[in-house]
Amino acid sequence: MTLQPISRGDAECVARIIKLQHMRILIADDSIVSRHLLDATLRRWGYEVVIACDGNEAWRILQAEDAPKIAILDWMMPGLTGPEVCSRVRANLKDKDLYTYILLLSSKSQREDLIEGMESGADDYLTKPFDQHELQVRLRPGLRIIQLQHELITAREELRDQATKDFLTSIWNRSSILDILNRELQRGVREGRPVGLVLADLDHFKSVNDTYGHFAGDAVLREFVRRMAGSIRPYDAIGRYGGEEFLIVLPGCDPDVTEKQAERMRMALAIEPMFFNEESKLVTCSFGATTWVKGMDPAEEALIRVADDALYRAKRQGRNRVVFLPASTPEVPAEPVAAGKRKPGEK
Repeated sequence: MTLQPISRGDAECVARIIKLQHMRILIADDSIVSRHLLDATLRRWGYEVVIACDGNEAWRILQAEDAPKIAILDWMMPGLTGPEVCSRVRANLKDKDLYTYILLLSSKSQREDLIEGMESGADDYLTKPFDQHELQVRLRPGLRIIQLQHELITAREELRDQATKDFLTSIWNRSSILDILNRELQRGVREGRPVGLVLADLDHFKSVNDTYGHFAGDAVLREFVRRMAGSIRPYDAIGRYGGEEFLIVLPGCDPDVTEKQAERMRMALAIEPMFFNEESKLVTCSFGATTWVKGMDPAEEALIRVADDALYRAKRQGRNRVVFLPASTPEVPAEPVAAGKRKPGEK
């Protein structure tokens, strides 16, 4: 095999990848001389090096959640051999996103030995005593694989966010928050725990758009979400239900706690004005709250209908307030109200 020299562009690319990934690399070798030589070489190239003195230690390191993504394994080691470690890594791959690029280091050069090593799951091999230039060339495909893996995972997460998050506010979108509500209701049934539900609708939001423009309206929505996120617990969930209407799911909250939490969210918004277009304006919100408790039907539509009725009452009673209605005795509005919509003049 003829080794092509690494061009300046490739070398710079490799350096960027190492820096980007904070690249850790495992050296597993029972020879102290070989370990020190590899360690010094790799550190000079910018790697963070992890050392193992035998196969058992290497296997333990590669099982960790933060295991190095590249491993250089000596073929013959105390405990597990290099090929045995390779086989275990491939056989125990639980997360396909956590691929480990493995390079076998061996004094064996017979064709049969090389085939055995590759069949164990190694990606490449390097014969002892190793040449630094050859090592750099052998590591280059591993770096490219890891970089591609990183890009694919990033792209997948971005697509997942686009499918589940609201573009403007970066919180859960309607379908996602409804899925969360359904899951929490089912968990409540299993564990006998209450689930609080709050519908929030910004007061006079249309006038903000009409007076200050839609960019100001967008800024109000983002600031509202920021304040609400700071008022709820890490395991609560908030989603954009429609327009300027938001749905908040409060796992484990009984009626009293749900009403108090809704009031806390109302105060987080009403206590301080918002600033946009070089002006300040106090923006308020109305909240309708209810709670599912053990023994009730865990029907999300019925629960939302009660919260929506409570929100409608808050609007009729003067806005900027919390109205709580028990889910056991829902009062259905004379005219059903769609998400993000109220009767004329009821903003």
